Amino acid sequence: MGDLVRYAVDGGVARLTLDSPHNRNALSTALVAGLHEGMRAAAADAGVRVVVLGHAGGTFCAGADLSEAAGRDPADLAAGRAREMTDLLRAILELPVPVIAAVDGHVRAGGMGLIGACDIVVAGAQSTFALTEARIGVAPSIISLTLLPKMSPRAAGRYFVTGEKFGAARAAEIGLISVAAEDVEAEVSALAAEIGRGSPQGLAASKRLTTAAILAAFDRDAETLTAQSAELFVSEEAHEGMMAFLEKRPPRWAR
Repeated sequence: MGDLVRYAVDGGVARLTLDSPHNRNALSTALVAGLHEGMRAAAADAGVRVVVLGHAGGTFCAGADLSEAAGRDPADLAAGRAREMTDLLRAILELPVPVIAAVDGHVRAGGMGLIGACDIVVAGAQSTFALTEARIGVAPSIISLTLLPKMSPRAAGRYFVTGEKFGAARAAEIGLISVAAEDVEAEVSALAAEIGRGSPQGLAASKRLTTAAILAAFDRDAETLTAQSAELFVSEEAHEGMMAFLEKRPPRWAR
Protein backbone atom coordinates (compact mmCIF):
# COMPACT_ATOMS: atom_id res chain seq x y z
CA MET A 1 0.00 0.00 0.00
CA GLY A 2 3.05 2.27 0.15
CA ASP A 3 3.76 4.45 3.16
CA LEU A 4 0.45 6.33 3.25
CA VAL A 5 -2.09 3.50 3.58
CA ARG A 6 -1.74 0.58 5.97
CA TYR A 7 -3.44 -2.75 5.21
CA ALA A 8 -4.06 -5.56 7.66
CA VAL A 9 -6.44 -8.51 7.82
CA ASP A 10 -7.78 -9.99 11.05
CA GLY A 11 -10.21 -12.83 10.51
CA GLY A 12 -12.75 -11.63 7.98
CA VAL A 13 -12.00 -7.93 8.55
CA ALA A 14 -9.62 -6.05 6.25
CA ARG A 15 -8.51 -2.73 7.71
CA LEU A 16 -7.38 0.10 5.47
CA THR A 17 -5.87 2.93 7.50
CA LEU A 18 -5.10 6.33 6.04
CA ASP A 19 -1.67 7.09 7.50
CA SER A 20 -0.65 10.53 6.26
CA PRO A 21 -1.28 12.70 9.32
CA HIS A 22 1.32 15.29 8.28
CA ASN A 23 -1.17 16.62 5.69
CA ARG A 24 -4.35 15.50 7.46
CA ASN A 25 -4.68 12.42 5.24
CA ALA A 26 -5.21 14.58 2.17
CA LEU A 27 -6.03 12.76 -1.06
CA SER A 28 -2.65 12.86 -2.72
CA THR A 29 -2.03 10.77 -5.81
CA ALA A 30 0.04 8.33 -3.73
CA LEU A 31 -2.60 7.95 -1.03
CA VAL A 32 -5.34 7.34 -3.60
CA ALA A 33 -3.15 4.70 -5.28
CA GLY A 34 -2.68 3.02 -1.90
CA LEU A 35 -6.42 2.89 -1.33
CA HIS A 36 -6.98 1.25 -4.71
CA GLU A 37 -4.27 -1.31 -3.96
CA GLY A 38 -5.82 -2.10 -0.60
CA MET A 39 -9.30 -2.53 -2.04
CA ARG A 40 -7.96 -4.85 -4.74
CA ALA A 41 -6.24 -6.93 -2.06
CA ALA A 42 -9.45 -7.14 -0.02
CA ALA A 43 -11.53 -8.11 -3.04
CA ALA A 44 -9.05 -10.86 -3.95
CA ASP A 45 -9.07 -12.38 -0.45
CA ALA A 46 -11.87 -14.93 -0.25
CA GLY A 47 -11.83 -14.74 3.54
CA VAL A 48 -12.58 -11.01 3.77
CA ARG A 49 -16.19 -10.17 4.58
CA VAL A 50 -15.87 -6.45 5.36
CA VAL A 51 -13.44 -3.57 4.90
CA VAL A 52 -12.94 -1.01 7.66
CA LEU A 53 -11.63 2.33 6.41
CA GLY A 54 -9.97 4.17 9.28
CA HIS A 55 -7.34 6.82 9.86
CA ALA A 56 -4.28 7.84 11.85
CA GLY A 57 -4.23 11.27 13.50
CA GLY A 58 -7.03 13.64 14.33
CA THR A 59 -8.39 14.03 10.79
CA PHE A 60 -10.05 11.27 8.78
CA CYS A 61 -9.47 13.10 5.48
CA ALA A 62 -9.11 16.78 4.61
CA GLY A 63 -9.91 16.40 0.91
CA ALA A 64 -7.62 17.10 -2.02
CA ASP A 65 -3.92 17.65 -1.43
CA LEU A 66 -3.68 21.26 -2.63
CA SER A 67 0.10 21.28 -2.16
CA GLU A 68 0.45 19.01 -5.21
CA ALA A 69 -0.59 21.94 -7.43
CA ALA A 70 2.83 23.57 -7.11
CA GLY A 71 4.89 23.40 -10.29
CA ARG A 72 2.34 21.47 -12.34
CA ASP A 73 0.22 22.47 -15.30
CA PRO A 74 -3.11 23.52 -13.73
CA ALA A 75 -5.30 22.06 -16.48
CA ASP A 76 -3.55 18.68 -16.46
CA LEU A 77 -3.57 18.56 -12.68
CA ALA A 78 -7.26 19.46 -12.48
CA ALA A 79 -8.31 16.83 -15.00
CA GLY A 80 -6.18 14.17 -13.35
CA ARG A 81 -7.37 14.88 -9.83
CA ALA A 82 -11.01 14.97 -10.90
CA ARG A 83 -10.61 11.60 -12.58
CA GLU A 84 -8.83 10.18 -9.52
CA MET A 85 -11.73 11.15 -7.27
CA THR A 86 -14.35 9.74 -9.62
CA ASP A 87 -12.50 6.44 -9.94
CA LEU A 88 -11.88 6.17 -6.18
CA LEU A 89 -15.52 6.68 -5.22
CA ARG A 90 -16.66 4.19 -7.85
CA ALA A 91 -14.16 1.63 -6.59
CA ILE A 92 -15.58 1.86 -3.05
CA LEU A 93 -19.13 1.49 -4.37
CA GLU A 94 -18.21 -1.48 -6.58
CA LEU A 95 -16.17 -3.34 -3.96
CA PRO A 96 -18.02 -6.66 -3.47
CA VAL A 97 -17.79 -6.46 0.32
CA PRO A 98 -19.33 -3.80 2.57
CA VAL A 99 -17.13 -0.90 3.68
CA ILE A 100 -17.40 0.64 7.15
CA ALA A 101 -15.83 4.07 7.65
CA ALA A 102 -14.43 4.42 11.18
CA VAL A 103 -14.20 8.16 11.81
CA ASP A 104 -12.77 9.59 15.01
CA GLY A 105 -11.76 13.05 13.87
CA HIS A 106 -12.47 15.67 11.24
CA VAL A 107 -13.80 15.19 7.71
CA ARG A 108 -13.63 17.90 5.07
CA ALA A 109 -14.33 18.37 1.36
CA GLY A 110 -13.33 15.26 -0.63
CA GLY A 111 -13.17 13.27 2.59
CA MET A 112 -16.93 13.75 2.76
CA GLY A 113 -17.21 12.00 -0.60
CA LEU A 114 -15.30 9.03 0.80
CA ILE A 115 -17.70 8.52 3.68
CA GLY A 116 -20.63 9.04 1.32
CA ALA A 117 -19.37 6.09 -0.73
CA CYS A 118 -19.02 3.81 2.29
CA ASP A 119 -21.90 1.52 3.20
CA ILE A 120 -21.81 2.25 6.93
CA VAL A 121 -20.20 5.19 8.73
CA VAL A 122 -19.44 5.23 12.45
CA ALA A 123 -18.20 8.54 13.83
CA GLY A 124 -16.95 9.54 17.24
CA ALA A 125 -18.97 12.07 19.16
CA GLN A 126 -16.29 14.73 18.74
CA SER A 127 -15.93 14.30 14.97
CA THR A 128 -16.72 17.26 12.74
CA PHE A 129 -17.78 17.57 9.12
CA ALA A 130 -17.77 20.37 6.54
CA LEU A 131 -18.10 20.90 2.79
CA THR A 132 -15.68 23.79 2.30
CA GLU A 133 -15.38 23.79 -1.49
CA ALA A 134 -17.39 26.97 -2.11
CA ARG A 135 -15.04 28.86 0.19
CA ILE A 136 -12.10 28.25 -2.15
CA GLY A 137 -13.97 28.88 -5.41
CA VAL A 138 -14.94 25.35 -6.40
CA ALA A 139 -17.89 23.02 -5.67
CA PRO A 140 -18.50 19.48 -4.37
CA SER A 141 -19.18 18.37 -7.94
CA ILE A 142 -18.02 14.77 -8.06
CA ILE A 143 -18.66 13.98 -4.41
CA SER A 144 -22.27 15.11 -4.84
CA LEU A 145 -22.77 11.71 -6.49
CA THR A 146 -22.25 9.95 -3.16
CA LEU A 147 -23.49 12.66 -0.80
CA LEU A 148 -26.83 13.70 -2.28
CA PRO A 149 -28.32 10.17 -2.03
CA LYS A 150 -27.36 10.04 1.66
CA MET A 151 -27.99 13.54 3.02
CA SER A 152 -31.46 14.98 3.41
CA PRO A 153 -32.26 17.53 0.67
CA ARG A 154 -32.62 20.37 3.17
CA ALA A 155 -29.29 19.55 4.78
CA ALA A 156 -27.53 19.36 1.40
CA GLY A 157 -29.03 22.70 0.41
CA ARG A 158 -27.55 24.21 3.55
CA TYR A 159 -24.15 22.61 3.96
CA PHE A 160 -23.16 22.59 0.28
CA VAL A 161 -23.25 26.41 0.25
CA THR A 162 -22.45 27.52 3.80
CA GLY A 163 -19.32 25.43 4.33
CA GLU A 164 -20.12 25.48 8.03
CA LYS A 165 -18.93 22.84 10.43
CA PHE A 166 -21.29 20.38 12.12
CA GLY A 167 -20.89 17.49 14.52
CA ALA A 168 -21.54 13.77 14.59
CA ALA A 169 -25.01 13.99 16.11
CA ARG A 170 -26.13 16.34 13.34
CA ALA A 171 -24.42 14.14 10.72
CA ALA A 172 -26.44 11.14 11.94
CA GLU A 173 -29.64 13.21 11.94
CA ILE A 174 -29.26 14.18 8.27
CA GLY A 175 -28.20 10.71 7.09
CA LEU A 176 -24.54 11.45 6.38
CA ILE A 177 -23.35 8.89 8.93
CA SER A 178 -24.94 5.75 10.34
CA VAL A 179 -23.99 6.01 14.01
CA ALA A 180 -22.60 8.69 16.30
CA ALA A 181 -20.75 6.56 18.84
CA GLU A 182 -18.91 7.22 22.07
CA ASP A 183 -16.68 4.20 21.37
CA VAL A 184 -15.98 4.00 17.64
CA GLU A 185 -13.90 0.84 17.78
CA ALA A 186 -16.47 -1.08 19.81
CA GLU A 187 -19.29 -0.07 17.46
CA VAL A 188 -17.26 -0.93 14.35
CA SER A 189 -16.28 -4.32 15.80
CA ALA A 190 -19.90 -5.13 16.60
CA LEU A 191 -21.05 -4.18 13.09
CA ALA A 192 -18.19 -6.12 11.48
CA ALA A 193 -19.18 -9.20 13.50
CA GLU A 194 -22.77 -8.92 12.28
CA ILE A 195 -21.62 -8.56 8.67
CA GLY A 196 -19.30 -11.53 9.13
CA ARG A 197 -22.33 -13.76 9.55
CA GLY A 198 -23.25 -13.16 5.90
CA SER A 199 -22.12 -15.26 2.96
CA PRO A 200 -19.84 -13.76 0.28
CA GLN A 201 -22.57 -14.11 -2.34
CA GLY A 202 -25.25 -12.72 -0.05
CA LEU A 203 -23.15 -9.75 0.99
CA ALA A 204 -22.15 -8.85 -2.56
CA ALA A 205 -25.68 -9.13 -3.92
CA SER A 206 -27.16 -7.21 -1.00
CA LYS A 207 -24.63 -4.41 -1.35
CA ARG A 208 -25.35 -4.12 -5.07
CA LEU A 209 -29.00 -3.45 -4.27
CA THR A 210 -28.03 -0.44 -2.16
CA THR A 211 -25.49 0.99 -4.60
CA ALA A 212 -27.28 0.39 -7.91
CA ALA A 213 -28.99 3.79 -8.06
CA ILE A 214 -25.79 5.64 -7.12
CA LEU A 215 -23.79 3.77 -9.76
CA ALA A 216 -26.48 4.55 -12.32
CA ALA A 217 -26.02 8.22 -11.47
CA PHE A 218 -22.27 7.77 -11.98
CA ASP A 219 -22.93 6.32 -15.42
CA ARG A 220 -25.23 9.21 -16.27
CA ASP A 221 -23.49 12.20 -14.68
CA ALA A 222 -19.88 11.42 -13.73
CA GLU A 223 -18.32 12.63 -16.97
CA THR A 224 -20.16 15.96 -16.81
CA LEU A 225 -19.35 16.48 -13.14
CA THR A 226 -15.71 15.48 -13.65
CA ALA A 227 -15.41 18.08 -16.41
CA GLN A 228 -17.13 20.67 -14.23
CA SER A 229 -14.77 19.96 -11.34
CA ALA A 230 -11.71 20.32 -13.57
CA GLU A 231 -13.03 23.56 -15.10
CA LEU A 232 -13.72 25.12 -11.69
CA PHE A 233 -10.31 24.06 -10.40
CA VAL A 234 -8.43 26.09 -13.05
CA SER A 235 -10.60 29.21 -12.74
CA GLU A 236 -9.27 32.53 -11.48
CA GLU A 237 -11.45 32.33 -8.37
CA ALA A 238 -10.21 28.86 -7.51
CA HIS A 239 -6.60 30.01 -7.89
CA GLU A 240 -7.25 32.85 -5.47
CA GLY A 241 -9.10 30.55 -3.08
CA MET A 242 -6.37 27.92 -3.00
CA MET A 243 -3.61 30.50 -2.62
CA ALA A 244 -5.53 32.07 0.25
CA PHE A 245 -5.89 28.64 1.87
CA LEU A 246 -2.18 27.82 1.51
CA GLU A 247 -1.18 31.30 2.72
CA LYS A 248 -3.64 31.12 5.62
CA ARG A 249 -5.43 34.35 4.70
CA PRO A 250 -9.01 35.23 3.69
CA PRO A 251 -9.72 35.17 -0.07
CA ARG A 252 -10.42 38.56 -1.60
CA TRP A 253 -14.17 37.90 -1.86
CA ALA A 254 -14.57 37.03 1.83
CA ARG A 255 -16.77 39.40 3.85
